[in-house]
Amino acid sequence: MRSTETRQRIVDASLALVADRGYSATSVDEIAAAAGVAKGSVFYNFGSKAELFEAILGEGVQHLTATLQGAAAGAHGREAVEALVTELLTQVRDHPDFAKVMVATGRRWQDSIRSLRDDAMGVFAAAVRDAWPERDPSLTAAALFGATVVAGLEWLVFQPGRSLDEVREAVLSTVR
Repeated sequence: MRSTETRQRIVDASLALVADRGYSATSVDEIAAAAGVAKGSVFYNFGSKAELFEAILGEGVQHLTATLQGAAAGAHGREAVEALVTELLTQVRDHPDFAKVMVATGRRWQDSIRSLRDDAMGVFAAAVRDAWPERDPSLTAAALFGATVVAGLEWLVFQPGRSLDEVREAVLSTVR
């Protein structure tokens, strides 16, 4: 139990620091201090800073994919697209540090998250394929996913007074 708590504190501290400062500007010493653990605990639980970051990306994208799949379950076409946009905005709101890290991840991490990202994007592509069979599902899903994440970050950072429904409607109006 204690090991799980320690691991989670390290993940949370790392995610917050990397979202704020970037990967390169965040040291293992800073992560350990923010998590309230010894530096050795970071290495014991993850092996290296790079492995820690890969774990954060992997777990985050797996969580995102699962929540998107749950949101789309039983829905079809535009109803599924609306459910996915709503769920993705909810995830951006509830996990803003992960959203920031995901959009700012550089080339170094692309291979690490490519298949996981493809899974999350595949949920959007399936809904797009069903809603608009005449559109390219891959590019339309990427555009919709990207627009939703960027609108979500805009909402959190610059327009926090807006409601989720307002942001959702703005995104969905672009695809109608």
